[in-house]
Amino acid sequence: MVLAVDLGGTNIRAARIDNSLVVVQKYTTLQDKDVLEKTLVQIIALIESVLDATVKGIGIGVPSVVDVETGTVYDVTNIPSWKKVELKEILEARFGLPVRVNNDVNCFILGEHRHGVAKGFKSVVGLTMGTGLGGGIIINNELYAGINCGAGEFGLVPYLDENIEAYCSGGFFNKHYSKTALDAFNQAAAGDHAALDSWKEFGFHLGNAIKTVVYTYDPEAIVLGGSLVKACHFFVDSMTRSRLDFAFPESMKKLKIFISQDSNIALLGAASLLS
Repeated sequence: MVLAVDLGGTNIRAARIDNSLVVVQKYTTLQDKDVLEKTLVQIIALIESVLDATVKGIGIGVPSVVDVETGTVYDVTNIPSWKKVELKEILEARFGLPVRVNNDVNCFILGEHRHGVAKGFKSVVGLTMGTGLGGGIIINNELYAGINCGAGEFGLVPYLDENIEAYCSGGFFNKHYSKTALDAFNQAAAGDHAALDSWKEFGFHLGNAIKTVVYTYDPEAIVLGGSLVKACHFFVDSMTRSRLDFAFPESMKKLKIFISQDSNIALLGAASLLS
């Protein structure tokens, strides 16, 4: 039995996991994000609420760059007080259990590879689209994080007047349409033509992002996750058309693209850090 934690800039989830089964799960909203000690107290309390004697280790995904050897996290997204936190050391001292820490999107794609839609593929890239655009990479069945756990940051690759993330995340709708992605989704669902066109434009840019991934890593499959995949039926066609000018057509024909199906997949990936 493993305890998994998914730390976000707003919410924290913790679960006790047995293989691919979430036995029990709890979550809380992160408070006092400007005070490190208070956030750590919250995380520890949440872990304690699902911990029992069967747990043999703790895996945790964090939205930041991570020194995976020491378990130190740096500049955690949307948590101002987390500039440098020796999370592994803190939690191991508190619970007396082995702790593994990694980037949250790395946990996402590790979960998909071990337990989800990418199971059975040797090389896979995950792209999560929400407030930003995150990436994670599996090569030859192993998680590839890079020297500084910074591999897969496709969103920061320069693109048009900014970077890929600005066009393949919720920020696209804020910047170009002065609305949230949720508003664009609700309007499109109601049949609003302008909103439907905005999602088609989003799909065009996402197709270009996918081409960047294939040019650089040539994976067998790409898994799309994050909150924006709920709108995939609005952008999948334009995303597909956008990839038609790829320089190596056979590579694009062979590529599999999946939509994440399991809301607990990041937790399953965090648990997999210990195996």
